[in-house]
Amino acid sequence: MKKTLVLLLGIIVASWQIVTFAAEQSNAQSRAQAHTELGAAYFSRGQFGVALEELKAAVKADAGYVPAYNMFGLIYMELREFPQAEESFQHGLRLDESNPEIHNNYGLFLCQNGRVDDGIKHFFASLKNPLYTTPEKSFLNAGLCSVKINDYQGATDFFIKALKLRPQQPQALYYLSEIAYKRNNFPEAKKYLAKLLQAAPVGSEALWLGVRIERKLGNRDVEADYALQLHKKFPNSLEAQALRSGDYEFSEWLKPEEQKVVK
Repeated sequence: MKKTLVLLLGIIVASWQIVTFAAEQSNAQSRAQAHTELGAAYFSRGQFGVALEELKAAVKADAGYVPAYNMFGLIYMELREFPQAEESFQHGLRLDESNPEIHNNYGLFLCQNGRVDDGIKHFFASLKNPLYTTPEKSFLNAGLCSVKINDYQGATDFFIKALKLRPQQPQALYYLSEIAYKRNNFPEAKKYLAKLLQAAPVGSEALWLGVRIERKLGNRDVEADYALQLHKKFPNSLEAQALRSGDYEFSEWLKPEEQKVVK
C-alpha cells in the first residue's frame, strides 16, 4: 500500500511538472509572438530601431521562436546590414530547416547580393513545404532573380507558374509584358498588359509600357490615349519625362532597387 502511494505521488508530481513546463513554454511563445508581431508592424512603418527592440524582446522570451529570426533578416536587409541579415536567416533555418517563409526571404537576400543560383535553390526549398500558403511568392521571386541575370526564358517560366497559382499577380503580369516587348512580341506584350490593367491600379510604368507597345503596333490613337493618361496622372514621373523627350526605349524595369521583396 505504501509503495502504491509513493508511486502515485511520484506520478502526480511528474504530471504537475509537465503541465507547469508546458504552460511556461506556451506563455513564453505567446510573448515571443506578440513582440514579433509588434516588430513587424513597426517594420512596415519604417521604424526599424523600435522593431529591432521588439524582436530582441521576442527572442529573450523564447530563443527558439523562428518567425522572429525571419523578421530580423528582413529588417537587416532594409538596413543593408548584410552579415546580420544572413546570420538571422541561417539561424532561423537551423531551428526549422523547412520553414518556407525564411527560405523565400533568404532566397531574395541572396539574389539581391548577386548569388542568384543559391537564391533560386532556396525558392525551390520553400516550394517543397506542402504547408506553404503562398507559393506564388517564391515563383515570382525566382522570376525576378532570373531577370537580374538576363535569363528571360527562365523568368518567363517562373512568372507563368506564379500566375497559375494567382492569375492576377500584378508583378508577374508586368514583367511578362516587358519581356515580351523586349523580345519584339508586341501582341503578347499587349495581352499581358491588358490583364495587368484589369488586375491592379494603373501606374506610370504600366501606362508607359502601353505607350511603347501601341507605338510598335502602329495604333496611334491608343498610344495617344496612354500618353494623355500618363501626362495627366503622373506628370512628374520618369516615364512622363521620357515621353516628353522622345526616349521610347527608356525603362526602369531591370533596376534591382525596383525589385522589392515579396514577403
